[in-house]
Amino acid sequence: MRRLTITILLAIAVAVGVAATASGVLTQEGNLRLAFNGSIAPKKLPRMVPAPVRMEVSGSIRTADGDRPPELRKIAIAFNRFGTVSTVGLPTCDSGDLEQTTSKGALAACGDALVGHGRFRAYVTFPGQKAVAVVGDALAFNSITNGKPSLLLHVYGSQPVQVTFVVPFAIRHVKSGTFGTVFTARIPKIAAQSGYVTNLSLTFDRSYTYQGRQRSFLSARCAVPVGIPGTVFTLARGSFTFSNGQHLNSALGSNCWAR
Repeated sequence: MRRLTITILLAIAVAVGVAATASGVLTQEGNLRLAFNGSIAPKKLPRMVPAPVRMEVSGSIRTADGDRPPELRKIAIAFNRFGTVSTVGLPTCDSGDLEQTTSKGALAACGDALVGHGRFRAYVTFPGQKAVAVVGDALAFNSITNGKPSLLLHVYGSQPVQVTFVVPFAIRHVKSGTFGTVFTARIPKIAAQSGYVTNLSLTFDRSYTYQGRQRSFLSARCAVPVGIPGTVFTLARGSFTFSNGQHLNSALGSNCWAR
């Protein structure tokens, strides 16, 4: 049976038109735990022609004993094949426009290129003190890196300390197999290696008009044969590499109904 595929990053379930049901996976290796979640909405989609979708993805890093987890160094998220990412006619943002900016400043510089938004939680440690939580906004912008489509993730928090960093995600298209698009990023060191990210959630729901035609950053279809109402499919596969050499893989399942 053919499977529905959708494309893009990085979430938690939300209702849009038709209620979306969350799917999540908890993976553990040794003391390290990773919760990886994702969903799309609506659940009812065309069989043949992709329709606009909203996607949410999220990740949470913990340890079983409550100790500090190792720093996340690399993320690779592969998304199912029967979805599309459209950036034709969508404005782009340059990483230089986002460096050392607040969330408000990032939107002022690159608001036209915004494709996703969410939240993050990080911890920063100081000598002789306990780790301090920093919570803030995460913004995803359409970009071009080395002549190829990419995403720029802008992360900003101001309390109790100011944290700003920009993470470029390379976008690679795969010709065959279950997954059609892979987003890969290397995570920068935070606060001279004294900080680490534990939570990140993003929602992708950008719609725009180009040459008189309505477009969506993300579109998908429920690719099942006529007569079959729906299917269960593999939504995404995440690969996470940490500073201590640990490597965790996690796959998300979901479902769709044809209309």
